[in-house]
Amino acid sequence: MNIANYRSIAEDWERRATIRTRPRRQMENDDKLIYPLCRQPLALCATFLEHCPQWRDFVLVQSFYKFINDVVIFETEIVDKTARRIAKNRFALPFPLVCRYDAMTVVVDEDYHALVALDFLQQTVAMTGIQPLDLPREIELSRALPAALAQAPAHLHDAVELIGVAIAENTVTQDVAAFSNDESVKSSVRGLMADHLFDEGRHAQFWTRLVRLYWEAASVDDRDGIARALPTFLAHYLTHDLQKAFDLQLIDHLDVSASTRGALRAEIEALDFPITRQHPLIANIMGFLHHSGLLQTPSIAQALDDYLLLAGRAA
Repeated sequence: MNIANYRSIAEDWERRATIRTRPRRQMENDDKLIYPLCRQPLALCATFLEHCPQWRDFVLVQSFYKFINDVVIFETEIVDKTARRIAKNRFALPFPLVCRYDAMTVVVDEDYHALVALDFLQQTVAMTGIQPLDLPREIELSRALPAALAQAPAHLHDAVELIGVAIAENTVTQDVAAFSNDESVKSSVRGLMADHLFDEGRHAQFWTRLVRLYWEAASVDDRDGIARALPTFLAHYLTHDLQKAFDLQLIDHLDVSASTRGALRAEIEALDFPITRQHPLIANIMGFLHHSGLLQTPSIAQALDDYLLLAGRAA
C-alpha cells in the first residue's frame, strides 16, 4: 500500500477527542424534551394526537432508550470490532502502523461513546422512573454486513466489512447532527450528541482515507467482487423495518382502547420512507464513495444505480 497520501488523525485526536476534553454531562430536570418529536412519527400521527397525547413523554423516553441501545450496539459490537482487528494487525488487509494507531483511537472513542450513552440511560431512568422496554439486539448494520458478506468470496470478507463500516460511519454523522441541533431537546442531551458528532466527523475521515488506501491497491476483480455485494448491503442497511417493529412494540405498551391501538398500528404500518437519490443518507453515501475513490470504478457506479432502481420500484 502506498501511504504517501495518507494523513493521520492522531494529532487531531490528541488535541480534540471528547474523552480528553469533555467533562461528564448531567441531565437537567427541565421541561424540554429528551428526544426530538420529529424523529418519532408515532407521537405525531393523527390518532396519537387525538386519543393519547398524554403518552408522549413515555414514547419519547423509550425512543431515547432505543437510540442509546443502538449507539452501544453500533460502537461496541461493530465499529469497535473492526477497528480493533485493524489496530492489532488481525485484519486480512495489512495496514501500516500509522493506520493501526489511528484505528486504536477509534476504538477508544467508540467505547467511550458507549460508556457515556449508558450513563445517560441510567440518568434518564433515575429522573423519569421509566424503565426501558425490551430493546432490540441488533441494528440495521447488524443485518447488512452478514448479508453482504454472503454475496462476496471469502478472501474479500474483510474488505467488504471495512467498506460497510466506512459507509455507516459516514452516514451516522447526519443522524447525530440533526439530533444535536434540535433546540426543543434538553441541553445536556444535545451536548451529548454534539460531543459524539465531534468525534464521528474525525472517524468518517479516517474510514474514508483507509478505504481509499485499500481501493488504490485492490485488483479489478476484487473491486468488481465488492461491487456485486454493495446492493445487498444497501438494501439491508437503508431500511425502516427495525424502527417500525419497535414503534409497534411501543403501541402495545400504551394504555389505550383496542380501537385506538388498532388505528395507531395502521398508521405506523402505512408509513413509508422511500430511498431515492434525494434521500439524505444516499447523499452521504455518494459523498463517501466519491471521496474514497470507489465511485470512479464503473462496477461500483453500476451497483449503486442497480440498487436505486430496485429501491425505486419497491417504493
